[in-house]
Amino acid sequence: MPLHKETDIDLGEFAYAPSTGVTKIIDVPVVDATPENIKGYGHIVETDPEKFPIEIVRWPAHGTHPVDDNSGDQGGVTEGLFEFWWKGDTLYAARNNAVGDSYLFAWSRLSEEAKTSSPPNPRDKVLIWRANYHPDGGQLFFPKRPKSKGFLVPLALPGDDVTPQQFIAFRSCTGKGLYIHPNIWHGAVVPLDDQSQILDRQGRIHARVSVNFVEEFGCYLSIYL
Repeated sequence: MPLHKETDIDLGEFAYAPSTGVTKIIDVPVVDATPENIKGYGHIVETDPEKFPIEIVRWPAHGTHPVDDNSGDQGGVTEGLFEFWWKGDTLYAARNNAVGDSYLFAWSRLSEEAKTSSPPNPRDKVLIWRANYHPDGGQLFFPKRPKSKGFLVPLALPGDDVTPQQFIAFRSCTGKGLYIHPNIWHGAVVPLDDQSQILDRQGRIHARVSVNFVEEFGCYLSIYL
């Protein structure tokens, strides 16, 4: 399946408008994902991403009566290609076909200085303004192009009191993907290629709880590439 054309990126169709206007930057440590250091966050996926089990969380009960067996977790899994473009200094997710959303994910310089069109510029870092977690299920990212350089994704363990300093950026190398558990905070997936297609598999409910680093902490997360 080909990537969307450049003209398909419609700035008016983003799932949420980016927050900007700060200059404070919090550097996030970067590590190569290994089976040991990804424990608690998720797993490395090396083969057969279509067969990797996606955890689905049962809908919570709000009183003393429990949710009936064989109910509350039947939404299942959705999947599709996550299509990414670097344009100028701006990272767009032109389309997440698993859930039908588009995003402006990040910049390689302060947003006020960043070009939002033209061919991609050289970059050594990425600035991320938000993160989220999915309480309804896990999520898997797997690059579809054999020669892909891989991707980075900042992760933090569950907790409503999350802070920028709790994030670690995990780098997935060529030919490998990452699976993250439900409730794991994750920032923008950052492909290391100018254009990328990444298989996304996740819970079909697609509940999303977000933290806005600009509005809540007055900063961006900065990840060196």
